[in-house]
Amino acid sequence: MFKKILVANRGEIALRVIRTCKEMGIQTVAVYSTADSESLHVKFADEAVCIGPAASSESYLKISNIIAAAEITNADAIHPGYGFLSENARFSKICDEHGIKFIGASPDMIDRMGDKANAKATMKLAGVPCVPGSEGVIETFEDCVVTAKETGYPVMLKASAGGGGKGMRAVWKKEDLKDAWDSARQESKAAFGNDDMYMEKLIEEPRHIEIQIIGDSNGKACHLSERDCSIQRRHQKLTEEVPSPFMTTALRKKMGEAAVKASEFIKYEGAGTVEFLVDKHRNFYFMEMNTRIQVEHPITEQVINFDLIREQILVAAGVAILGKNYLPTLHSIECRINAEDPYNDFRPSPGKITTLHSPGGHGVRLDTHVYAGYSIPPNYDSMIAKLITTAQTRQEAIHKMKRALDEFVIEGIKTTIPFHRQLMDHPDYIAGNYTTKFMEDFEMKPIIEA
Repeated sequence: MFKKILVANRGEIALRVIRTCKEMGIQTVAVYSTADSESLHVKFADEAVCIGPAASSESYLKISNIIAAAEITNADAIHPGYGFLSENARFSKICDEHGIKFIGASPDMIDRMGDKANAKATMKLAGVPCVPGSEGVIETFEDCVVTAKETGYPVMLKASAGGGGKGMRAVWKKEDLKDAWDSARQESKAAFGNDDMYMEKLIEEPRHIEIQIIGDSNGKACHLSERDCSIQRRHQKLTEEVPSPFMTTALRKKMGEAAVKASEFIKYEGAGTVEFLVDKHRNFYFMEMNTRIQVEHPITEQVINFDLIREQILVAAGVAILGKNYLPTLHSIECRINAEDPYNDFRPSPGKITTLHSPGGHGVRLDTHVYAGYSIPPNYDSMIAKLITTAQTRQEAIHKMKRALDEFVIEGIKTTIPFHRQLMDHPDYIAGNYTTKFMEDFEMKPIIEA
């Protein structure tokens, strides 16, 4: 087992990893930028090293600084969390070259699954259902026209190196294809330094349902059931739940088997997520694979009583998985609490938290790195907390979430707490009747002054 793990991340996920390491008797090293010197992950780690200024490019994305921090503290492993360098093949390779275990996917695995066009081709070979579309990157606009005709409108143009909704365009008719092609490539080039595009059939009334998997170094994998991530805004998840209200026993079995097949086909090692689009007829199609821990992993932990971070560390240390699949025994919902103003188009709201009262009680979990007096820097993602409620049934989990949101007080900044509170009262959400298009028609109710 590892003696000391450096956590190459910040905020709540860094604190989350540090907590599990401490429970396992493993020493921890936090890295931080100058903007994060007062973050809880810095305070709770056994050691902390400043790796640069506020800009991510000069700190959390600066591989040389992170490796140097690992070497001067004698860390024998690095946990990358999610985001930043967690799916960076070069970082994984450099860790290996320096004799430091990267607690995540191998460079080859990240390369194979990080490029969405290649990932789709690989999954086709594995026999996993894929969305109809191009057989890899589309070289020219003329090829784009032919592929769209063969696929059938509507289609979706996607950046091959994309993520977070960047470089994506829905095209409903041929006349709109050229503008979509040009703008998507331009956006992809600006965001990722790569304008390669591929095309898929646009799935109407889609659900975004992902399967959590764990694979070991022996090529064996298991799944830990699904998460429904369909409530999204601009392709960014807002809330997730498990089990999915759209799921059936037969569909879970098919999707779980497909995810395990995908993982074992590529001999995947570590925690990962196989993401699917599911249409209104419950046909499912491979979308992408995330070769890291997910933001929403706590709801899976809650319904199967399983520490996914601990399992990541064990697998990285060479421990074989049990090989059994896990099914949810409870219902869990996660609301991402962002420092954003839901009454002003979710505009970011960095600043100092003057008052904070955390919710509690049975079945309530709060993952956060903030506290009263903490100043949220404007340099990073706006998520500041994850509120999770777990109960015997979905209805009970929703009621518990309402109560927890009512207790959750954050002053000094704007947050998405009011949005989530209104979402929990929305009749379509309560009925489980939602798709990835849900937010297109959602409107915040006005504030009623007391």
